[in-house]
Amino acid sequence: MASDQVKRKLAAILAADIAGYSRLMGADEAGTLARLKQYRRDLIDPKNKEHRGRVVKTTGDGILIEFPSVVDAVSCSIEVQRGMHERNADVPRERRIEFRIGINLGDVIIEGRDLYGDGVNIAARLEGLAEPGGICISQTVLNHARGKIAFEVEDLGEQVLKNIVQPIHVYRLLLNSSRDRTVPRSSESAPALPDKPSIAVLSFENMSGDNEQEFFADGIAEDLITALSKAHWLFVIARNSSFTYKGKSVDVRQVGRELGIRYVLEGSVRRAGNRVRITAQLIDAASGHHLWADRYDRELADVFVVQDEIARNIAGAIAPGIISAEMRHAQRKDPSQLDAWDHIMRAHWHIRRFTQDDLAEARRLLVQAIALEPANSMALSDLAFACHFEAVFGWGDGPAKSHARLGEAGRKAVAIDDGDAAAHTALAIYDLFSGWHEEARRRLRRALDLDPNSVFARGYLGASCAFSGDYDAALPHLDDAIRLSPRDPLLVIWALCKGWAALLTQRYQEAIEFAGDAAEANPEFPDIYAVLAAANGQLGRVDPARAAVDQLLRRMPALTTNDERLNRPFGCTEHREQFLEGLRKAGMPR
Repeated sequence: MASDQVKRKLAAILAADIAGYSRLMGADEAGTLARLKQYRRDLIDPKNKEHRGRVVKTTGDGILIEFPSVVDAVSCSIEVQRGMHERNADVPRERRIEFRIGINLGDVIIEGRDLYGDGVNIAARLEGLAEPGGICISQTVLNHARGKIAFEVEDLGEQVLKNIVQPIHVYRLLLNSSRDRTVPRSSESAPALPDKPSIAVLSFENMSGDNEQEFFADGIAEDLITALSKAHWLFVIARNSSFTYKGKSVDVRQVGRELGIRYVLEGSVRRAGNRVRITAQLIDAASGHHLWADRYDRELADVFVVQDEIARNIAGAIAPGIISAEMRHAQRKDPSQLDAWDHIMRAHWHIRRFTQDDLAEARRLLVQAIALEPANSMALSDLAFACHFEAVFGWGDGPAKSHARLGEAGRKAVAIDDGDAAAHTALAIYDLFSGWHEEARRRLRRALDLDPNSVFARGYLGASCAFSGDYDAALPHLDDAIRLSPRDPLLVIWALCKGWAALLTQRYQEAIEFAGDAAEANPEFPDIYAVLAAANGQLGRVDPARAAVDQLLRRMPALTTNDERLNRPFGCTEHREQFLEGLRKAGMPR
């Protein structure tokens, strides 16, 4: 039987994109496009031609190139990156066009002029691991290029790449190697990294050309230092040290070495008339990777109000970025070398998956962290949080024992550090699910006094209002938590609590929509399907109601409407009965 044969070949693939392209285009679209066109004409296209590269496709900020050999691909990438480094030397950091490049040698499928397959996909994933101005290569590329081109590499170990079945061993090319490194070194020895995440907030650059705006730019950075210092898990460099780099063109990796910190926050302020644009970037100081970036445009009616709002938004937004980076650091470590912080970060990853096995593993890791550091309030707060969900879903040793462990861990966390907002929030969760709503809200307000940027406390204040049936009070708190940290893994809880608030006030269609938002954030969270089942049941929508019950029973087997696993902190018996009635109408057994 005749069939079209798939055409394949082995190819060296280079994938590149521009770091921070959206930010660059937002700040100066015409200028960015003009400079990119010039770089293509004067540097990239000539080097590509010299090394026999064929452009497969281009996008607004990316390019895919096929080379006849690995040597050609690596040589071209090194020459392009060094050429870009020279061209960027006198360009302000926030205006630099910097490429990230990934190179792979692999099997590709040919369709016309286009190429597909893992050979291409791996190159694209490697590009995502590269730092701005950097190059990442696979093991196969290293094997073919080593000894033929002079370069040094840093071994990044095996990396799990999205949609790639097998882990890939990745290496970073060191463009400033020991033979040609030009980065200045401090005459003093670099301080050691603290035993918790550390950050320096550099003075924000005034891009307005107006010296009177200098105070506003400095004020943003100073307010950020103050706001971040309220997070007890974060080590923040004082203004007097971080502002010594003001007005200088610095390499964040140099800042990291000289100050002994892992993260750098930098930004700029530009004013035009009565509008101001603030940009901010969170950078891993060791690698130069951008972990987070955003832009804020505001009317400048009241300078101090805008300054406070922007500082609050940035402080709330970068915390998940730091925690995510810390989790990645911990995951890469040998299990035998983990310290208390590494155990906590590994536990963070498991907790936020909200499955039975993950919560059990998180609890195991946190018990080990506490054994290493008995006075670690963060480990105790996280243990309380893990025990809370084991209690709610009937996992672990059952609801009663898990809830008691939650209270014990929360009380110990507060006793160790009464100024820790997370510890007070953990204990407030115990109060809330014990039925002590007013005590829970009092403690959550205390947590917000300690740290106004605590998304954790803000979200659970909304949750307490939701279960009390106060829809109008719940939504602003929950929306604030989502707005402050839109990429936070806890987003599923805030979206779902909006669903609870709607369900208990008979806004059933809204409850379904909010539960749908929660499912997009994390479809494994069991209570999503409790809300969907009850809301659809109350609306008489038989098929979606039964489908939601099936999903709930898959996560909480043998559940009935009389089960203690359905105990939630309802503010009154009418709300509980309304919820259970919806489940019964959805077909859940009694």
